[in-house]
Amino acid sequence: MPFSDYKTALVTGASAGMGEAIVERLCKEGITVHAVARRKEQLAALADRTGCIPHAVDVSDVNALTALCKDLEIDILVNNAGLSHPGSILDADENVVETQVDVNLRAVLHLCRLLVPGMMARDRGHVFNITSIAAIYNFNGNSVYHATKAGVHALSRQLRVDCYGKRVRITEICPGRVATDIFGNVSGDHDEARRRFIDGFELPQAKDIADCVAFALSAPVAVNIGNIEITPTLQVPGGLSTMRPGDRTA
Repeated sequence: MPFSDYKTALVTGASAGMGEAIVERLCKEGITVHAVARRKEQLAALADRTGCIPHAVDVSDVNALTALCKDLEIDILVNNAGLSHPGSILDADENVVETQVDVNLRAVLHLCRLLVPGMMARDRGHVFNITSIAAIYNFNGNSVYHATKAGVHALSRQLRVDCYGKRVRITEICPGRVATDIFGNVSGDHDEARRRFIDGFELPQAKDIADCVAFALSAPVAVNIGNIEITPTLQVPGGLSTMRPGDRTA
């Protein structure tokens, strides 16, 4: 389906990183983009640069999401907003669990509940769920992040079933490490996070994720690209660890 068949989009987590790049790409294609994020100043700058419509909304606020979506006819929904706290579930506090569930999973469920029925009624739409390789593979740390992203992975598959019979497409994009500020947002130390996770690595850029969105959107309406896993060439997800009893240290 060419871009000209779509008119409006809603992108969450739009004020920086992959969300910002996706907004820029969709605006260049002539889509009216509703850009949603908490940071009002960054959104205003994005709106000045791209012509998007900014909405300073916290996606964990269900009432605010409901009010925002009430009168919108959205053809493209990009569930991009997400956050991560490092650490195992074994020592996670309540806030670590609640904030990630609210932003990474609950907001996605509510936005699909609010907007996808309209796509079904119009027989036109495309949902993008930006998850992570953490939705599919297990590696140390960030237990709650893994669980919430795996929930959206399952939802993406189920949405294909729920939308069966209508021209509503579902694409899950699973990035590995991408050169964005998410690592600094997690640790609170952006300079150290950039030195540790970005500097010196050959990484996909936020624009590369936006290009994946554009690629899936531009496919003929008869084509649904269900899942795109995009990682650095020099990154391998997964692995296997085995130990003898007694080898584990405290």
